Amino acid sequence: MRSTRLIVWVTVVLVGFTMGGAGAAAGLKVYISADLEGVAGAVTPEQLGPEGFEYSRFREHMTAEVLAAIEGARAAGATEILVSDSHGNGQNLLLDRFPEEVTIIRSWPRPLMMMAGIDSSFDAAIFIGYHAATTTPAGVRAHTLSSARLAAVELNGKPMSEAGLNAAIAGHFGVPVVMISGDDVTVEETERLLGKVEGAAVKRAISFHSAATMTPQAAQKLIREKVEVGLEALDDYEPYVLAPPIHLDVTFKNYRPAELLAYLPIVERTTAHSIRFTGGDMVEVFKFLEFMLSYRADLEP
Repeated sequence: MRSTRLIVWVTVVLVGFTMGGAGAAAGLKVYISADLEGVAGAVTPEQLGPEGFEYSRFREHMTAEVLAAIEGARAAGATEILVSDSHGNGQNLLLDRFPEEVTIIRSWPRPLMMMAGIDSSFDAAIFIGYHAATTTPAGVRAHTLSSARLAAVELNGKPMSEAGLNAAIAGHFGVPVVMISGDDVTVEETERLLGKVEGAAVKRAISFHSAATMTPQAAQKLIREKVEVGLEALDDYEPYVLAPPIHLDVTFKNYRPAELLAYLPIVERTTAHSIRFTGGDMVEVFKFLEFMLSYRADLEP
């Protein structure tokens, strides 16, 4: 009798260990999309592009915030991580700072833009360094896709930030957004749209070009903590899914883009400055957005 109990106990332990080992091996697959305007301390063009005197330093801060997110993800059990370098020229992150098992997508054009590489195999998406929408009257460097060209972007009648657009493409693949970092306006705006999401407000917006900011080290600590909390409660988050057909409305700051795009039979001109494209799903919508923002007749090579 005692030997039988021992055999049963050993069997249960071994089965539990095997199942636990299999789960650990599977781990979590995490997608990280990284921008720069929402990084702690970033407020003006001086930090945001190669011409700015602080850009080289802020490439390091952006890299450090993404690395903090990776640390939080790994602490929560992530074993596979894909990072999308999604600011400016898409060549901001310092590749030699990353763990060797991380894959990084960089430069343009690329399908699904800031969410290139996302698919249904991912368990969660994380947005680092994001900013508010172009229709938001507050927020540091608030814009959607292009601060120079676009005055509004909507999906099915709702104004969209880049976080909203990217959450919708993640939702198309059944992937929830569990965490976002940026200024306080960005975090609040994203919470209103998506519902439950962990937010790391690394600065408080004062105006389009000013903020009260955390130090880089404090921001990185907060990001690490929020990512870990989000991934450990993964079942609490829902993908942001839009029912088709999906109406994309874009308002330009100038009339000519709307006029020319309306030459396409798939585009309706709704006002002097606005157009509508209707897609069967978010992949179609993103393909149109990529074409709209990137195509020029003089593209080479």
